[in-house]
Amino acid sequence: MTSLDTGLSRADAQNAAREVRKRKVQAFLFVVPLLVFVVLAFVAPIATMLYRSVHNPTVANLVPETLAALSDWSGETLPDDAVLTQFAVDLKRMANDRTSGQIADEINRALPGMSSVVKATARSLRRVDDADLATNGAALLLAANDRWAEPDTWRALKAAGRVYTADYYLTSVDLEHTAGGGIVQRDTQIYKKLYVKTLRMALIITLLTILLGYPLAFYMAHASDGLANFLMVFVLLPFWTSLLVRTTAWIALLQTNGVVNSTLMATGITDAPIEMLYTEFSTIIAMTHILLPFMVLPLYAVMRGIDSSFMRAAISMGSRPLGAWYKIYLPMSLPGLSAGALLVFIISVGYYITPALVGGTDGQMISNIIAFHMRESNNWELAAALGSLLLLLILLLYWLFDRFVGTDNIKLG
Repeated sequence: MTSLDTGLSRADAQNAAREVRKRKVQAFLFVVPLLVFVVLAFVAPIATMLYRSVHNPTVANLVPETLAALSDWSGETLPDDAVLTQFAVDLKRMANDRTSGQIADEINRALPGMSSVVKATARSLRRVDDADLATNGAALLLAANDRWAEPDTWRALKAAGRVYTADYYLTSVDLEHTAGGGIVQRDTQIYKKLYVKTLRMALIITLLTILLGYPLAFYMAHASDGLANFLMVFVLLPFWTSLLVRTTAWIALLQTNGVVNSTLMATGITDAPIEMLYTEFSTIIAMTHILLPFMVLPLYAVMRGIDSSFMRAAISMGSRPLGAWYKIYLPMSLPGLSAGALLVFIISVGYYITPALVGGTDGQMISNIIAFHMRESNNWELAAALGSLLLLLILLLYWLFDRFVGTDNIKLG
């Protein structure tokens, strides 16, 4: 090979490499908007939630001097007068700055019942002279309320002053720290029961959508194109109406004087109205209706691609229709069933509007409690911890589902 041929080969290789790099850059630039959207709409909110669940600098920013004085406190007896005086000075400052309510809420979360104590003490110290407060602050604080003479109060203040803490995760699973630093169960079990209740209701809703959606999708897949398209209109009809309208329609149906109760009493089936609204039953029924299309559509998409000759061949070889469906058709439709079940289950676990409107107290799910802490109690850290655990739980269940029931495990038999 001549030197000219070698030069041309190297030039061709360099041109080809540049063309490949150019195509890669162009492909990346096309993907950049999607990556930015995913980061801003998905990664950043989740990262913020995880960070917020362990980070709470409110108390540390409000009373840094008091917390510094409390750093060497053993926690067994009442802190020194210098600590009490410093907190009295800080409390008066916060009363003048109108920030005493913030620290009252934070201490109250660590020790229930302290909110009114902190606010009342702040109002009383607000009228005290600065010089008198600097010399007699400890006595004035103890005189304002007997709770300031209890070590538990100061342990709660010290705990609330930690900038980074895992206490919100402990609270979200109904655990708490003891005075000695151990971890014990809370007297009242709230969040564990809500998690179990949410998962149970989501599982029931998923099973109901399978029972209703599988036969419908099977019938649509084997119907004529005209009939299938006609039925598809009714499947998609819920998407064309507002979620709020669909939910309030169930209120009209299930309330005491609603359509269902009026019909039952008119036909003599019941003598008195049945309490159906604001119960777990009403939440399950309404959410099953709302989420049914998410089960039907994946099933229908998969079933349309299944050749019906497989079933006919199995029956012609002596298999019964039910046996042929179980051994041939069901495994082939399992990808659509798995996709629909995952969609319905994951959506129902985090659903908020329908349980809030028709569920009442009995039909509440964990999402309603998360919303309560975000909107009413302003305990964003606990809400973030509850949301993080819910995300972890969903990921764990998805992994288990994919491990044992996923499409990779489908075997035709």
